[in-house]
Amino acid sequence: MAIADFDLTGRKVLITGAGRGIGKGIALVMAEAGADVAVTSLGEANAKHVAREVIALGRRGLGWAADGTSVEAMQEIAPDVIAELGGLDVLINCVGDSIPGLVAAGPDGSGRVMTEGDWHRVIDLNLTQAFVGCHVFGPHLLAQGSGSAINISSFAALRPAPNSAAYAAAKAGLTRFTESLALEWAPRGVRVNAIAPGQFPDPEQMTPEQFAEREERAARGIPLGRFGRMRDVGLLAIYLASEAASYVTGVTIPVDGGRTLV
Repeated sequence: MAIADFDLTGRKVLITGAGRGIGKGIALVMAEAGADVAVTSLGEANAKHVAREVIALGRRGLGWAADGTSVEAMQEIAPDVIAELGGLDVLINCVGDSIPGLVAAGPDGSGRVMTEGDWHRVIDLNLTQAFVGCHVFGPHLLAQGSGSAINISSFAALRPAPNSAAYAAAKAGLTRFTESLALEWAPRGVRVNAIAPGQFPDPEQMTPEQFAEREERAARGIPLGRFGRMRDVGLLAIYLASEAASYVTGVTIPVDGGRTLV
C-alpha cells in the first residue's frame, strides 16, 4: 500500500539547471511521483528535451532557457513559469559546475591557477544561483504560506579537496545559506533543505565503456563501490518535497555512497 505522505500528485515543481545530469534525474523522478515539472537550462534545447521526457511520463512538462545566476533573467521568465505551471509548490536550485584550479602559483609554476573570473564564476554557479532562485520565486511560496525549497549542494561542502577551493567554498556557503533561510522562512510555513551528492557522472555524456572504466577506478574510494545514479538524488528530493518531511528544515543530507566517511 502506498504511503500518502510521500505522494506528490499534482504538486508543481520548478528545477533550475536541469537540462542534464542530476537536475534532469530529479525532474524525471518527480514526474514519476506525480508532480508537474518545469525546468530551466542555459540552453533551450536541453530544457525542452527534459520537458518532453516529463510529458512522456504522463505529467505536465515545461522548459525554459535562462541563466540561473541572474536575477534579471529569472525574473523575466517567472510570470510565465508560475502561470503555465499553474502555481509553485517546490523549488529546486540545481545550477552548478566547477572550474578546478590552484588559488596561487607554486614556486615550480606547475598546475593551473584560477583567475579572478574563474573564482566569481564558480561562486555564482554554485552559491549565487540559490539566492537567485529563492529571491525570485520565494515570494510566491511565502505568499501561499507553504512549500519546499531544496538546494543541490555537494559532498565538497563536507569534504574538501585540493584544486577546488572555490567550489568547496561555494558549497560550504550553500549549507549556511540553507540553514539561515530555513530560519527566515519557517514562520511562513516554507521549509528549506539541501542535498549533497557525491560522485554522479552523467552516463549520457559518455560511452558505456567509459562510464564502466571510470566507475571501476572510483570504486576504490567509495565505500558502497559505485557512482551515484541520477535517480538517487531524485528519490531523496521526493522525501524532502513531500509531507513526509513536514518536520524537516535546515538540513544538508549527503547522498554519496559513504564518500565523506573516508
